[in-house]
Amino acid sequence: MKRTRLIEWEDPMKGAKEALTISGIEYLKAMSDAKFPLPPLLYTLDFSVTTIESGNVVFEFTPQEFHYNPIGTVHGGVISAVLDSAMGCSVHSLLPAGKGYTTLELKVNFLKAVTIKTGKLKTIGKVINLGGRTALVEAQLIDDDNIIYAHAVSTCLILKF
Repeated sequence: MKRTRLIEWEDPMKGAKEALTISGIEYLKAMSDAKFPLPPLLYTLDFSVTTIESGNVVFEFTPQEFHYNPIGTVHGGVISAVLDSAMGCSVHSLLPAGKGYTTLELKVNFLKAVTIKTGKLKTIGKVINLGGRTALVEAQLIDDDNIIYAHAVSTCLILKF
């Protein structure tokens, strides 16, 4: 039985241009309040943001078949993407207007297999250190019982626009 999935999104550059004029946390909250379009990646991989605080952003997703790799578990790239998103947004939440970030380095430890039976998972990003040029950040992918499925650490490069 074939399965299909239709994905729709808005022009991501509309919000990206505005992001340069407001602080990172203002921008993230504006997206959350639907004032700016969400990044297409959130629709593609079916993630959602549930918490936006200074230095701490939480994403959620429920594993689906379209996340699967050839052996019937959620692809490591999907897990890496949700971890990277939470970490990057956590850094962005601390940046002033005119600054952005990009991932410089990403390290992920996969601790438990994730399948559709796993249920809803959340990814908690937390900034460890924000410097003038780089930021160190971490995230964990956990279930409702606080079981850790993956842990990541990232270095982000702070950019001036």
